[in-house]
Amino acid sequence: MSGHTFDKPNVDHCPFMPVFGPPALSIERGSGTQVWDTDGKRYLDFLSGIAVTSLGHANPVVAEAIGRQASTLLHVSNFFSNPQAMAAAIKVNELLKDATGHSGQLFFTNSGAESNECALKLARKWGGRGRHTVVSAFGSFHGRTLATLAATGQPAKHEPFAPMPEGFKHVAWGDIDEIRDSVDGSVAAVMIEAIQGEGGVNPAPVGYLQGIRELCDEMGALMIIDEIQTGFGRTGKWFGFELDGVSPDVVTMAKAMGNGMPIGACWARKDVAAVFQPGDHGSTYSGTALATAAVSAVIDEMRRIDAPRLATEMGAKFTDLLIQLPQIESVRGAGLILGAQLAEGLNAPEIYQALIGKGLICNAVNASTLRFLPPLTVSETELVEATAMIAEVLQEVSS
Repeated sequence: MSGHTFDKPNVDHCPFMPVFGPPALSIERGSGTQVWDTDGKRYLDFLSGIAVTSLGHANPVVAEAIGRQASTLLHVSNFFSNPQAMAAAIKVNELLKDATGHSGQLFFTNSGAESNECALKLARKWGGRGRHTVVSAFGSFHGRTLATLAATGQPAKHEPFAPMPEGFKHVAWGDIDEIRDSVDGSVAAVMIEAIQGEGGVNPAPVGYLQGIRELCDEMGALMIIDEIQTGFGRTGKWFGFELDGVSPDVVTMAKAMGNGMPIGACWARKDVAAVFQPGDHGSTYSGTALATAAVSAVIDEMRRIDAPRLATEMGAKFTDLLIQLPQIESVRGAGLILGAQLAEGLNAPEIYQALIGKGLICNAVNASTLRFLPPLTVSETELVEATAMIAEVLQEVSS
């Protein structure tokens, strides 16, 4: 942990449950694309807290909004509303109305898993008894609660917690025929990602989401798009589903919408959201004034800088730089959610660790792919600096 184990010398054991393993670094502060560990070493952060700090660390606009709200009002119960939650909900709905052509309603959550949990309950209420099954893809990742883990198409993650909740089917990613064979009268919804982030940065094949939309229309099932990693400009569009020109019924989001403030949301078309009645769902911290103040600031700032355009431009430049490296076979993704496929024989986890030592934070999303999720505000100079570090490590490992 960069030279020491704990900040307090009188702590005799780690106070955290061991679910994340030993931390690679202890990061003390950040600014833009840069962070510094507790030993003062500087790093370029090309992971952004896993697609969270899309406006960079300590973004002054977001920090000012949070600070101002913290001294005004933090929280009231959901027996009441607050102006910040109302403003943020309107802004998120405006983005989704532009993207889908439909107006909708939101439920604010505290995380991506909670957003998907809300969507799963909504689908079950929509379908009714006997029509509660949700179909999702192998390789998907939808969360760590029992229900969202059951929706996640990674059986190895299910095993320690079996038996999983019932009502979930998994199909091969990208295979429209297989998903068609799986959607029958017992299916309430299809839950799908526009780009599988945790699954390896796998973009949906062209026409795949369109095919699912047509199938859901045909069968009367809901189309749920998980935008938790891809939402808010990262793909070069406000939402990843726009890449395939579809209009989902339900959209889940989190991560970048608070730029580090823990908040998510489940959005649904008004007619779909209407199946929820008072008491059907809830959360103590749904729509706190503090968290929703951050959401409004994030959206306003992203609009001001045209975040989707930046993601497109910087993503194209970074892809061009990466693909010139002989040890990188291909780069997949969209905007600034990119996976670099390494040449055969190279081990992505080993290279990821070496890159941290060099001063670049990314991650190994599988054994052969490095995932890059830099802030959308990353500079061309920083892209060049990062590429130089990658080239150096790849050369060292190859030789």
